[in-house]
Order: sequence, then structure tokens, then C-alpha cells
Amino acid sequence: MNQINVMTVGELEKALDENRDLVVIDVRENEEVAQGMIPTAKHIPLGQIPEEVDHLDSSKEYVMVCRSGKRSMNASEYLSAKGFHKLNNLEGGMLDWKGELVF
Repeated sequence: MNQINVMTVGELEKALDENRDLVVIDVRENEEVAQGMIPTAKHIPLGQIPEEVDHLDSSKEYVMVCRSGKRSMNASEYLSAKGFHKLNNLEGGMLDWKGELVF
């Protein structure tokens, strides 16, 4: 299995500020994302990842996000098994995110 990197909230904020070419995927449920998402994040609930995987570009870098980091790690492990190599799991998830939110 490929290595899944752990990214801190601070590292993600810096990467977004620098317009680094990465895709943030929020795997929380609809009622959770209604409370706010990281700007630029794409919402794919965890249960829909298997049907969405063919629409994702495996050459891109991804940051997986959930409430605390557990579901996003599950999503990262699934993508890793599907051949994705540039995966980051957001440590502490949205519980630790203090940055801007979009609704």
C-alpha cells in the first residue's frame, strides 16, 4: 500500500495560501458540511467514494478531510488501494480547522 501522509491544519492553510495544486475532498455527511467547509473543498461523502473514484485524477495530490480524521483516513486507504499515490489525511480534521469556512 502507498504511504498516506498526515497533513496538519497549518500545513494545509499554508498550501492553500500558496495556491498549491491540490484537491481537498471533504468526506463528511451533508448535514456536517452544512456547518461549513474548507474553501475549494469538493464534497464527496465517504459512502460515495467508491462510485466517484473513476472521476478523480490519480496524478493529482489530494487532502482528505472529515470531522476528526478517522473517516478521511478510511477514504485515503481506499484511494491508496486504487492506485492513488499523493494522499494526505488532515490531522484533527474539521475539529482543528480554524481557517475560513464556506457554506
